[in-house]
Amino acid sequence: MIARWLTGIATILAAFAVSAEVIDIDNGELAKLAAKGVPIIDIRTAGEWKTGVIPGSRLLTFFDEAGQSNPPQWLERAKAVAKPDQPVVLVCRSGNRSRRASDFLSTQAGYGTVYNLSKGMNGWVAESRPVTAPAPGMALCSPPAHC
Repeated sequence: MIARWLTGIATILAAFAVSAEVIDIDNGELAKLAAKGVPIIDIRTAGEWKTGVIPGSRLLTFFDEAGQSNPPQWLERAKAVAKPDQPVVLVCRSGNRSRRASDFLSTQAGYGTVYNLSKGMNGWVAESRPVTAPAPGMALCSPPAHC
């Protein structure tokens, strides 16, 4: 009985230890992280990328235009940008979708540190931060494929 109870407690504690930390960040913190080489994944749709992307970011749609996603498929592509033991920043239009994708990396994919740009590209552009046109090779999959 005591052994079962201790095993249960150990399992719960291990789950908390493995769980990643999702950290909401502002534009200034993103600029610092990017300067240190922390990878940035823009999870918006291909149509949204046309308005500009953060220089150096990798483009990998999490939710399609209908709000659908394929997390296992997306995760395989995301691992090409950052492994679970590396920090990563996720960006979307407003910070809401990237927060949900960040939670997925944190709770289900074993990522240790996940940063979420809390105001997304809307906040980035509002501060006149640099954007660039999406270039070939920035996207980790090509439309109409679901990323």
